[in-house]
Amino acid sequence: MKLYYHPLSGHAHRAHLFLSLVGLPHELTLVDLAAGEQRTPEFLRLNAFGEIPVLDDDGTIIADSNAILVYVARKMGPSHWLPEDLVTEAEIQRWLSVAAGKITYGCCAARLVTVFGAPFNPEEVIQRAHDTLKVIEQTLLAGPGSQEPKNRQSRMSRFTVMSRELRKEMLIYQNTRPLVDGCSARNAWRDLFHSRIL
Repeated sequence: MKLYYHPLSGHAHRAHLFLSLVGLPHELTLVDLAAGEQRTPEFLRLNAFGEIPVLDDDGTIIADSNAILVYVARKMGPSHWLPEDLVTEAEIQRWLSVAAGKITYGCCAARLVTVFGAPFNPEEVIQRAHDTLKVIEQTLLAGPGSQEPKNRQSRMSRFTVMSRELRKEMLIYQNTRPLVDGCSARNAWRDLFHSRIL
C-alpha cells in the first residue's frame, strides 16, 4: 500500500494513523502541497479534486480520508473497527459525517488560520469549534445512553473516530489548543483511547 500524504494535513494524518493502528504495512509518499504537486496531471489522475490523502492498494485507488478508513476497515474483515450491524455502522457514519462537516468547518478551520494563514473569520470558526466540542464533551460525560452505543466494540469505534479527529487537529495547534483544554472529559477520553485501542 502507498499513502499519498503531507504531514500538516489532518485528513492525511488520520488515514496514516488508522493504517498504523490496524498494522497494515504502507509506504508514505509526500505530496508537496506548497509546490502545487497536488494539481499536476499525474496526481489529478489519482484524485481529480487534487486533494490528499490518496491510497494506492496495488492499483486500487481510494481518495478521501473517510473513504480510506472504510476501505481499510472492510479490508481487515469483521472487527470492532467497523462492525456489520446496522445501528453501529450508522453511528460510525454519523461521527464520520461530524468529522467531515462540523469539525472541518470549526476546529480544523481554526487550525488553518494559524498554520496556513487561511482567510477565515477566526471568531466565527472558533465559535463553531466551541459548539462542536460542547456536544462531544456532553456525549463523553453522558456515558451509556440513548446516544451512546451499549456495545463495547462499537464504543471503541466511536472513540476511534473522535480520537482520530481530535488528537492532531486540535491538540497541536495554537488556535485550537485552548478549546480542548477546557474539556474536562478529554482526559477520560484519552485514557480510554490508550487503554482499549492502542
